[in-house]
Amino acid sequence: MGTERTEPGTGRNGEPGTEDGPAAQIPEPAPRQIPEPAPGQIPAPAPPEPDIRTGAPDASTGGPDPRTDPDPAPAPVPDPAPGRLQRLAGVWRRPALRWPRRIASALVLVLLLPPLAAGIALRVNYAGDPAAGTYTRHRDALWMGHAWVDGRKKDADVRALAARLRTTGVRDLYVHAGPLEHDGTLPASAYPRARRLIGAIHREIPGVRVQAWLGDELATEGPVGLRLERAATRTAVVRSAGQVLDAGFDGAHFDLEPLHSGDADYLSLLGDLRRVTRAHGALLSVAAHQIDPLPSLHSVAGAVTGHPKWWSQAFFGQVARRVDQIAVMSYDTALPLESLYGGYVAQQTSLALEVTPKTTDLLMGLPFYYEDNMDHHGSAETVAAAVRGARLGLSRTDRTRENFGVAAYVDFAAREKDWAEYERGWVR
Repeated sequence: MGTERTEPGTGRNGEPGTEDGPAAQIPEPAPRQIPEPAPGQIPAPAPPEPDIRTGAPDASTGGPDPRTDPDPAPAPVPDPAPGRLQRLAGVWRRPALRWPRRIASALVLVLLLPPLAAGIALRVNYAGDPAAGTYTRHRDALWMGHAWVDGRKKDADVRALAARLRTTGVRDLYVHAGPLEHDGTLPASAYPRARRLIGAIHREIPGVRVQAWLGDELATEGPVGLRLERAATRTAVVRSAGQVLDAGFDGAHFDLEPLHSGDADYLSLLGDLRRVTRAHGALLSVAAHQIDPLPSLHSVAGAVTGHPKWWSQAFFGQVARRVDQIAVMSYDTALPLESLYGGYVAQQTSLALEVTPKTTDLLMGLPFYYEDNMDHHGSAETVAAAVRGARLGLSRTDRTRENFGVAAYVDFAAREKDWAEYERGWVR
């Protein structure tokens, strides 16, 4: 899910040197012989004494005498910087450099104006009030850690979870049952307590569905990972989906990253998976990358960094048409301000609504965790901003849409503050 959060209990000066030594001994200058003046002759003034540091004559008048002043002040050294800057400015103003000046100015504008314009647009996108009635449709979801199926969570934990969820809009639980092996297989030993959990959830919270969250790193940006281009691997993934559905899960939820926009092998895999989930009367859902906030931005990012990050809006729509639910991982945006992040979520919501079929559940991700790094600024990416952004996007694009919700990531990192902002802003 973007930058991976690790669930507890799971796993895959030199000293400065000294001075060079004592100062060099400066020999005393030999006394100069001054001839006596002839009788009646006015004695000529003595030539200036040489400076004991540089050997240059002391041309100052009234200044310290190096022969008598034990610590004469050094002569002021003129600062060459102003003159150097003036010379550089003069060179830069030369008529021959007219076109280089114009090109440099254009480059500055090209580099600075798009981020500035984008920031203004996101801030404007966060303005205004959400429409009345844009609250939970009781189609929300919660990503949950592996502890729920490996035996660490007990019946008391299920009862506490049920008490938490009864007054919310959560209908689907994405419970981590993987990860998949790089060849697409899934050992049954990965989810030994799944049946017990599913039964307890159905008993404690009727109507809530438990989906198996399966994922793996793709070998799209490195030598190691799952390779969707291999038919045998895709077949194994489909078989793993059938395996968890046979174990009693109500659906299969896939999170494969980093997944590049336009991946035809992924679309083929979704078609095969949907046939299996429909045969079991189960759900197929996926975690989706964010959509290009600017046209073809994924192509630019891919060419510059090797990590496209975003999907095109068209590819997002292709994925949404092949699944029952699609949850946008609308966090880890690197945006520094809450207003910019909220405006970004509003934009992402609108872009996703425009291409998601009305029969497909569209869920916008909420950051139920706090981090502060280059990808995620916890003070900016708040649940309150994400909820308000989702409501604004819904208000402007498809206010009455029923198949819409939010998905909270992730249960084991959630704080009371996150739950409170979700319930206050979205649950009515």
